[in-house]
Amino acid sequence: MKNVMFNSTRGGDINVPSIKALVRGIACDGGLYVPTYFHNIGDLSRLANLDYKSLALKIIRTFFPEFSEEEISNYIESAYDTKFSTPQIAPVVNRAGVYFLELFHGPTLAFKDMALTLLPYLLMGASKKSNNPAEIVILTATSGDTGKAALEAFKDVENTKIIVLFPSEGVSEIQKRQMVTQEGNNTFVIAIKGCFDDAQNAVKQIFGDEEFNNIAKNRGYILSSANSINIGRLIPQTVYYFYAYLQMLKAGELTAKEKVNIVVPTGNFGNILAAYYCTKMGLPVNRLICASNENNVLYDFFKTGVYDGRRTLRPTISPSMDIIISSNLERLLYDISGEDAEFVKSTMEDLNEKGYYEIPDKFKNNMDIFYGGYADESDTLAAIEDVYNKNDYLIDTHTAVAYSVYKNYLNITKDNTKTIVASTASPFKFTRSVCDALKMDTKNATDFELIKLLSRETKIPIPTPIYNLETKPIFHNILCERDDVRDTIKNILEI
Repeated sequence: MKNVMFNSTRGGDINVPSIKALVRGIACDGGLYVPTYFHNIGDLSRLANLDYKSLALKIIRTFFPEFSEEEISNYIESAYDTKFSTPQIAPVVNRAGVYFLELFHGPTLAFKDMALTLLPYLLMGASKKSNNPAEIVILTATSGDTGKAALEAFKDVENTKIIVLFPSEGVSEIQKRQMVTQEGNNTFVIAIKGCFDDAQNAVKQIFGDEEFNNIAKNRGYILSSANSINIGRLIPQTVYYFYAYLQMLKAGELTAKEKVNIVVPTGNFGNILAAYYCTKMGLPVNRLICASNENNVLYDFFKTGVYDGRRTLRPTISPSMDIIISSNLERLLYDISGEDAEFVKSTMEDLNEKGYYEIPDKFKNNMDIFYGGYADESDTLAAIEDVYNKNDYLIDTHTAVAYSVYKNYLNITKDNTKTIVASTASPFKFTRSVCDALKMDTKNATDFELIKLLSRETKIPIPTPIYNLETKPIFHNILCERDDVRDTIKNILEI
């Protein structure tokens, strides 16, 4: 089997072993690591009976050849255990004319658990194989869900610290409380006065700060990331799209080689990029439907070929998608340009210096598999109400964006291809908006009171991870200005 290595999208790092790419997180030139090769997974009809863990082993081990099959298997067994509330890990539910791929049964009730429960094992295994004595500092920005999932995954992991940055006013109350109540002697949470892009830019600047990194290295630290910029986050996300297809195949909902559409609510472009990578591994896909909220920079990009970040971010009821700069889009640019690192580098420079870029016409046709759409808040609320009232199925605000965009796509194209919708979070993480959609009285009620109201009215039990969340003690209360992030992190690390 051909060995996979990793290249930087900007050309500075070439043929990097997976263990180094894992530990570094981001390439030395500021680019993102991409696999040099994608193995075809094979005849899907012969894989239909695989459970999630077996499928994960088959896919993931092809990207990390430095690990033995036994090592990867042990990591997977440890990651996908009883911390997930269903043995299926990621079940598919046929409702409302689509197949909802439920990715929220993990310990933090969001799709980020699907990869972040595995990442610590990959990262620490890679560190040991690299004979790297340094303590790994996981530095991660979050728009809501990555933060808690990463904190939970890395808490008390030997030889690591994890620092999560989130926008102080840009996450739901449930998301915020999940982070600030996080236990673990190695966990640190910083609220930033700003938006997600401010948090993400702060992280990128620190990764690119040579002086800071040298100081950290001299004190025995090495920086890495748990965002989807880390290939250890991105690769495991491919598994659940194949698993959804295999579940449908096993249930007789699909015939062998029949194509599907996949709809993904998208902010940072990592989750839908994983679906795109699946197509390179043999998943039969008709269209990848990129669903945005009112921060619809990706919709504009797929429509015009222009990525224009010169806009004001709008806080919405789907906060995990409130992002203007979609970092993982850089990996797509690398692919559609024929792996032209110089093109990617100059394009990213344009984005940094001018705030926008435009791709040449010759590359636009290479994105034909993508369809972009967006839903505003009224569309989102209407989708929640419609799916629940007509199908007795409850979805969160992000999944509702995806469903609304799909319904609009269906009306426009009349495309009757069977469609998978990535259901990325539990509705109990966004109770106020979900209750509003269902016309419940939310006045004078806290988000935590609304958890109980939503459960009572829908007869759905409150998920264990947030049961009595409001009574948990708060351990993290750091609040800083955007320009003070570097100094705040230096204080945490005592450097």
